Amino acid sequence: MPKSEGETRSLPLAVKMEEIADEENLKRAFKRVASNHGAPGPDRRSIEEVAVHLDVVIRKLRADLVTGSYRPGAIRRVWIPKSDGGRRGLGIPNVLDRVVQQAVHQVLSPWYEASFHSSSHGFRPGRSCHTAITEAREHVRDGHEWVVDIDLEKFFDKVPHDRLMCRLEERIADKRILRLIRHMLKAKVVLPDGVVVSSEEGTPQGGPLSPLLSNIVLDELDQELTRRGHYFVRYADDCNVYTRSKRAAERVMRSTTSFIERRLGLKVNTSKSAVARAGRHFLGFRLLLQGGEVRIGLSARTQVRLKTNIREHTPRTWGQSLDACITKLNAYLRGWVEFFGIGNSIKGVLRNTDAHLRRRLRAIILHQWKTDRVAVRRLIQLGVHEALAGTVYLGQVARWHKSQHEAVRRGLHNAFFAKRGLLSLESLWLERHAKIAVAGNPA
Repeated sequence: MPKSEGETRSLPLAVKMEEIADEENLKRAFKRVASNHGAPGPDRRSIEEVAVHLDVVIRKLRADLVTGSYRPGAIRRVWIPKSDGGRRGLGIPNVLDRVVQQAVHQVLSPWYEASFHSSSHGFRPGRSCHTAITEAREHVRDGHEWVVDIDLEKFFDKVPHDRLMCRLEERIADKRILRLIRHMLKAKVVLPDGVVVSSEEGTPQGGPLSPLLSNIVLDELDQELTRRGHYFVRYADDCNVYTRSKRAAERVMRSTTSFIERRLGLKVNTSKSAVARAGRHFLGFRLLLQGGEVRIGLSARTQVRLKTNIREHTPRTWGQSLDACITKLNAYLRGWVEFFGIGNSIKGVLRNTDAHLRRRLRAIILHQWKTDRVAVRRLIQLGVHEALAGTVYLGQVARWHKSQHEAVRRGLHNAFFAKRGLLSLESLWLERHAKIAVAGNPA
């Protein structure tokens, strides 16, 4: 049976507002907020401006928190694009409000962490998308090949405040902390066009406290899934339940949807939720059943996003030096492999992406050479036979097509780019897995 965290969920928290308002806790919170280099909120005060008079600010914050006179300011709403073409709303509180949220988080998080379910991986110390994928792989390996993929519709914008406050009241006795959190939840929102609206539901993404509150809300779902004996993995509002049969998965989908909508007051997005065999997109990956082994591959959505990012990093009209382009690319490639490199069935995708990337760089170089005459001369200098180089004269043929010309590929070969410092996704991935193997922890 899945693990249960038992009675610790109902124990009251021995915390007081004085602990949150402690000057050392507030200073530590400011340091954490400053390290994120976030943008100003609606009051336009930057982190640097607050830092100038930090001691005075901290003393006043402490007094206002203890007496209950502190009131959070409005939240600035910004929109960022999602990989599926939609938009995600982020809420940017004022710097001081972020400090207070972080201070609350620092005090409450250790208490709640002790009771959160082991299958909850989002926004928790020592856990990540990687640990979530590892556990999901174990469930599939144990024969739970059917997945109930549950997508919550606009979760962070739709969390019922009253339901959340009831959950908090179960364990927090200090009314000042509860009032403070309610004031944070009710903070007005300044939209991009300047319109100010009230906040009647949701815990807007962007504030330090929002991740903890979301886990507190969804911990009730974790408890219910555990009570029913289900195997599941949850990362924030992404939840997969694993079963041995399609029939069981369909039954779980119906009952879990009912619980989420009737008990938690949330909405399941039926267009994005589904019952299917393991292999659906989950946190950018997909689990592949190959010869009795469960492999970790990239989801189709991740592959599309990778190509899009490569294209954005290599515009054909790149106006700077090739070295500058490669430097920018390398930073992206290293970060990508650091996250997605846990996949152990992605070598072919990486090899094809490397080839596509080099082709895009060839197109940039041809653009910078400007004319066929210059291209022929440069290719000869790079060691291409004069007769072959001369065949580059293709008139109005687009440079993108010329980037695949044999003469161009011979002159601007793989070693040419390696010498200029271009990293290879495949090589970075191989290095990463070699280190894992040496450590005795094969993927």
